[in-house]
Amino acid sequence: MSASILDIRTDPSRIDADEYVRELMRWHFRAETGCRFWLRRASALDFDPLTDVKGVADLVKFPHLIDEFRQAAVEDLVPRGLGPGAPIAGIYESSGTTGAPKRFVMFDEWLDAYLSWDDRLEQVAARSGPLNMLAVVPSGPHMFGEVTTRWARRCGGVKFTVDLDPRWVKTLIAQGRPGDADAYAEHIVEQAAHILRSQDVGVLATTPALLERFARYPELVGLINKSVRAIVWSGAQLDTDTRELLRSEVFPGIPLMGIYGSTTILGGTRERPDEDFHGAPIHDPFSPYLFFRVIDPDTGQEVEFGRRGRVVMSHLSKYALLPNNLERDMATRIKPPAGAIGSSVTEVGPVASFGGAPVIEGVY
Repeated sequence: MSASILDIRTDPSRIDADEYVRELMRWHFRAETGCRFWLRRASALDFDPLTDVKGVADLVKFPHLIDEFRQAAVEDLVPRGLGPGAPIAGIYESSGTTGAPKRFVMFDEWLDAYLSWDDRLEQVAARSGPLNMLAVVPSGPHMFGEVTTRWARRCGGVKFTVDLDPRWVKTLIAQGRPGDADAYAEHIVEQAAHILRSQDVGVLATTPALLERFARYPELVGLINKSVRAIVWSGAQLDTDTRELLRSEVFPGIPLMGIYGSTTILGGTRERPDEDFHGAPIHDPFSPYLFFRVIDPDTGQEVEFGRRGRVVMSHLSKYALLPNNLERDMATRIKPPAGAIGSSVTEVGPVASFGGAPVIEGVY
């Protein structure tokens, strides 16, 4: 099979998933194409990826080793098969909620392909004309900042932004300083308010916690309803009652476009259009490249559709191999779209603790 099967497609429904996984193993575990991290790590595995991983079902053989990316040199994460000088969008880190951040390489080709798949905002811009974006999201080492920059370009507009450091808010909360955390969040809202008052904003991208703060101020609600054509939210969760209130009463007529993802899979989901689960959004991953399982936390076995369990995420592309990442979230397992592998998820919410430490979401 030609390695062309590994080229990212925005409609991969005709890809044989098992064949894709076998070719992916050959890419990441052969000296000519693999990265130093996986070529070195292979010797410590208790199976041979080249012979023992014959399809999607065998991916469970990989252990949960995402913590090793806290110390891995980014040079060791670049697959040789991409050739010298493959354009890199950035080096992005996990949020640091559960310990020292993990670092990953985001390649331009992958990010562009992912955004071509998630073209919801471009569809809005095609109907309404160019759209400027206000991104009140983590930037710097966080992937979401670059995603919103490229979204704004794809919508034919410019991006306005506000500095947001979610790690500082989490630190304040962990130190027992909720008042300081609240003051910081208000500082963020004040800066965003100035942009909304003075600029033409067609898309608002932010987190559920901050979106709820915007909703507290009638002036800001009026400004958003006047010009914003779409609201993109990404974060730990947006509970069903709040989501319904925002959609029907606070921002009626403005689509709320949810994303559930993680830097550990270098991407996220699309909210399934015109369908939900008892009022909760259904999140579909970019199959077969982003792959979800939902497991019983006690047995490690996958739960039935409609049942709740712990989320396990994988990134499967020629740009990175990040299998079986046990996330800090619980979710309900949902049947994926036709032709997709793995699962979709809904009713996502963080666990109380992870790795022996309490999970603090703060403004995210």
